[in-house]
Amino acid sequence: MRLLERMRKEWFMIGIVLAIAGAKLEPSIGVNGGPLKPEITVSYIAVATIFFNSGLSLNTEELTSALVHIKLHLFIQIFTLAFFPAAVWLFLQLLSITPINEWLLKGLQTVGCMPPPVSSAVILTKAVGGNEAAAIFNSAFGSFLGIVVTPLLLLLFLGSSSSVPFTSIFSQLFMTVVVPLIIGQIVRRYIKDWLERKQPPFGAVSSSVLLMIIYTTFCDTFSNPSIDLDKFSLLLVLFIICSIQLSFMLLTFIFSTRNNSGFTPADTVAVMFCSTHKSLTLGIPMLKIVFAGHEYLSLISVPLLIYHPVQILLGSVLVPTIKSWMVSRQKGVKLMRPTV
Repeated sequence: MRLLERMRKEWFMIGIVLAIAGAKLEPSIGVNGGPLKPEITVSYIAVATIFFNSGLSLNTEELTSALVHIKLHLFIQIFTLAFFPAAVWLFLQLLSITPINEWLLKGLQTVGCMPPPVSSAVILTKAVGGNEAAAIFNSAFGSFLGIVVTPLLLLLFLGSSSSVPFTSIFSQLFMTVVVPLIIGQIVRRYIKDWLERKQPPFGAVSSSVLLMIIYTTFCDTFSNPSIDLDKFSLLLVLFIICSIQLSFMLLTFIFSTRNNSGFTPADTVAVMFCSTHKSLTLGIPMLKIVFAGHEYLSLISVPLLIYHPVQILLGSVLVPTIKSWMVSRQKGVKLMRPTV
């Protein structure tokens, strides 16, 4: 299963490149009013499909065992949905005096506002041998929180597009995100045994729909001749993203390993991944809703598209090192326990 998951993520990254390349070659297909009719198929049907799929695949029964660890959950949720966006905002005040494209900088802020992902943080925590139950709970709970908190953060730090008022944003979010998610959970209750027996490819379905959203977003970009993707800015954004991830992983490591933290080494692993990873699956559809009709939507989306593969690659590279640290710490704790 781990090999299949890794292959799926590699193909998804290739799919992102192909989707952007396809949009560059023939942008007229995916623009608003084009043959794909993204103003309907993407804005409503595709987004609703992703969240119905999430509701159908989310095993809420597995989360009950992790509910009692309130301190751990508070740390992760406050870090990822409060400290992270605030710290990025302060950092961007310094970067605003540089020649980096301002819309890419705004995109970096949107990354900070995103909730944790449902998949990558859990997979990496499991690969290390960390607290998988806590990772599952916080990824799922963070996704639920993100439905409300992320749009509010985006509106707070960036504002919405002038064509979409505040009430319309939340009514569309409710109809295309909350309702499908609830329906998915209700349907799951009735077909739970069949789902566990057949294990449908939920990840592949969401990835395919997400690629369609990415494709149509970039069709809008490449059909607008006034928008220019600055290569220098892109390289700087890539370096900034790597620096942010490594710095925040180190910061969460330091805080969660203090003597009075109350966290085990396995908890620390979950904290490091869940607090610093951001959801592309939830993020792109939300940006599509909050910034509907915005001519720079694709540029705003670019940092999140970069952040997604970088968090997986960096996490995978660090797995052996983190695992070695966790095992050594656990052995140390066992040796310190008095024998009876």
